Amino acid sequence: MNSNKIDRRRLLGTGLAMAGLPLLGSRRALAQSGGSIRMIWWGGDERARRTNAAIDRFTDANPDVSIDAESMGWDDYWARLATQVAGGNAPDFIQMDYRYMFEYARRGAIRPLDEFLGEELKISDFGDVNLDSCSVDGKLYGGNVGVNSFSVVFDAAAWEEAGVEAPGFDTTWDGFAEKCAAFAGANTRDRVYATSDGSVHERLFEIWLRTQGKALYTPDGTLGYDAEDAGRWYAYWAEMRKAGSCVPADVQALYKNSPETAPIVTGSAVTDFAHSNQFASYQQLVPSELTVVGVPVLAGGQPGQYLKPSQMFSISSTSEEPALAARMINFLIREPEGAKLLGLDRGVPASPETREAILPGLDATGRKVVDLIANLTPQIGSLPPAPPRGAGEINAVLIRIAQEVAFEAVSPEQGGAKLVDEGAAILERA
Repeated sequence: MNSNKIDRRRLLGTGLAMAGLPLLGSRRALAQSGGSIRMIWWGGDERARRTNAAIDRFTDANPDVSIDAESMGWDDYWARLATQVAGGNAPDFIQMDYRYMFEYARRGAIRPLDEFLGEELKISDFGDVNLDSCSVDGKLYGGNVGVNSFSVVFDAAAWEEAGVEAPGFDTTWDGFAEKCAAFAGANTRDRVYATSDGSVHERLFEIWLRTQGKALYTPDGTLGYDAEDAGRWYAYWAEMRKAGSCVPADVQALYKNSPETAPIVTGSAVTDFAHSNQFASYQQLVPSELTVVGVPVLAGGQPGQYLKPSQMFSISSTSEEPALAARMINFLIREPEGAKLLGLDRGVPASPETREAILPGLDATGRKVVDLIANLTPQIGSLPPAPPRGAGEINAVLIRIAQEVAFEAVSPEQGGAKLVDEGAAILERA
């Protein structure tokens, strides 16, 4: 990792940006002496507890600084943020997702952070990959909060009880189906299934596509798969339901994109799918010890998994205290004191130095997540193209149609055709 190269490239842009900001020095001096910012993020109770603890630590050390924080669930977050941005009342400090970063950056809702590099943001050791993953059109728009990847989470003791080898890093998609069918045949637990229904997970669908040389979206913002691909995806899970290997439709329908509602947490499945940064939340909610491994692979196929910023912290373009917001970002993602308080809830720190600093304080659950990222790194693929405008709506369509297929309102083939037709229509009007 060549941090000097990163510094030269990034700080060159920083100098150019500063040339157009004659008041930057005085603004920074003001931020150092105090100020007030509003902060917003999505997440559950544990994330809120950790983030508020970090905020308290920052304000204790900076008594002239005040931070007004607000958090909510994912489903409510984006509607609220959009409303605040449209109303000219955007928070200073915004938790941003890779899916939405390009849209918010290109419409000028969040500001480039290059001017703060080397000053408020001391993140050159994040490396080019982690800096570029938070960049749009050559400008940095977010601080990478943590490296993240989609994963398989399971109760190893339940698999052992059934006498079936649990999924591993080298398990293929066919092998996963075989393992789940074997579990179904040996299981003695009432209304407990080998796995949740993965057809509702966009990230899982994307990884499955990537192993076949396909993609969720192409670089020009069109669908990277066709109706036959989507039909085969829905058919894979239809066969799993038919074999009694995954939870039935009425059980999966209770999942609301939160750990608390996941089948492995409600006791309906012994295997589930989640982002690696969610693993600690799942473990906290499940009494049995959980294990985390990579998503199934395709024998002879291409790498499907990739590492992405689990989230990033951005600054509103209308913020009157951007330097203070940048200092807060640096405290949370680069300074060991802040990073320790956040833990791994938002991912594994991008900075090797920060990662080493927090490692001794991690419990067994945290170390499993770090090990997961380490095991996945040699076999990951490149970061996919940025999701186009309308991608969030298409994700909702994928989930709706997955449920229609699960309830047998449509066939997998019909579901695949519907997904492509509706997805293409959304992209055309977006």
